[in-house]
Amino acid sequence: MDLLTNLSLFIRIVEKGGLAAAGRDFGLSPATVSERVNALEDHFGARLLNRTTRAISLTDEGRTLLDGGRRLVGEASDLRSQIRHGVDHLSGLIRVSVTFDLGRNIISPLLDQFIEQHPDISIDLILSDGYVDLVGQGIDIAVRYGNLTDSSLIRKKLAPVHRRACASPEYLAKHGTPTTPSDLAKHNCLVMRFGNQPEQEWPFTIDGKRKLILVKGNRTANDGSLIRQWAVAGYGICLKANWDVRNDIDTGRLVPILGSFTPPSNDLQLVYPAGRAVSKRVRYLIDYLLPHFSRTSPT
Repeated sequence: MDLLTNLSLFIRIVEKGGLAAAGRDFGLSPATVSERVNALEDHFGARLLNRTTRAISLTDEGRTLLDGGRRLVGEASDLRSQIRHGVDHLSGLIRVSVTFDLGRNIISPLLDQFIEQHPDISIDLILSDGYVDLVGQGIDIAVRYGNLTDSSLIRKKLAPVHRRACASPEYLAKHGTPTTPSDLAKHNCLVMRFGNQPEQEWPFTIDGKRKLILVKGNRTANDGSLIRQWAVAGYGICLKANWDVRNDIDTGRLVPILGSFTPPSNDLQLVYPAGRAVSKRVRYLIDYLLPHFSRTSPT
């Protein structure tokens, strides 16, 4: 049995959520995939997957193998690359998770530059404004706003983040400019939804204290990029991170409001799973991204 190949197949089964989908990626029939999973389970002497006709799930032993298998497969890929091309050559896949706006406007161009310098690197960019299970989805690094409570992640601060209330000049000309956060009750606010929970309480600093202001509007979405686009189109007021709206503010498409009530700053963070050996290609990408944010942080 080719252990590394079967480990790679096992990892893909978990990422794809099924044997058939993983088999298509490897050019294998479902029966062959099932045989290889059985061979892995025989090799390790433990059940790795709970399988039904509709879904699969990892056993405790399967979760242990998933984490260790990713490390082994990554290290084998790095070693093969070093032997073939030299120690300074980078190759292989890096899976990166980023929020929609940040991914499209900032991270994607940086990844383009990184691939240009290292043409044998492949990037799988996963855009999502919601919670992402880095370990479960096999993501190498993620860039996220705010404080993260998951203690299994290693964090590196990229830059401070300030959330800014903004609207288009057209919206403000038609509906007036709020002068205090309480004025938002009279305005159409574009609400971001995280999972099933809409963010209808916006934080502001009032009399030196952080306070939440109830807002409402006729548009809600789980895509921060769409929220920003709606604001630019004049549909209402948004509350967005300075990184997401800086170009729109610089070009006049959006106007910041309630500046004296700006909520307390937070952090933009680069995170990756703890307890896993970080591959050379991932370390290089981390080192490539960090200086950019320290040089270009918007106010």
